[in-house]
Amino acid sequence: MANVRANRVAEQLKKEISDIIQRDLKDPRLGFTTITDVDITGDLQQATVFVTVYGEEEERKKTLEALEKAKGFIRSEAGKRVQLRKTPEISFEFDESIERGNRIESLLREMKERE
Repeated sequence: MANVRANRVAEQLKKEISDIIQRDLKDPRLGFTTITDVDITGDLQQATVFVTVYGEEEERKKTLEALEKAKGFIRSEAGKRVQLRKTPEISFEFDESIERGNRIESLLREMKERE
């Protein structure tokens, strides 16, 4: 049962954090950012937010720096929007799954062309 609640809270945090980043953050270092997933512990104390950024490695680094700097603001705003006793601590990580999927797809396409 706790797992179901954690999943619901994670989905709500994903929606709200995405909205906060898109509408409320005005940092010029933020690139084209998408929240792909939120992983939250069973006790709802820690949340890892997975982010993809369109652009080169330098733009990704700048975006993660901007998100880390705005972490307190994002947590505060998320706490106002999601009704929990205690708002989870937030950490941001770059989600490499899309890049990995694109790489696998290109390798499969190359193999098919060789046949």
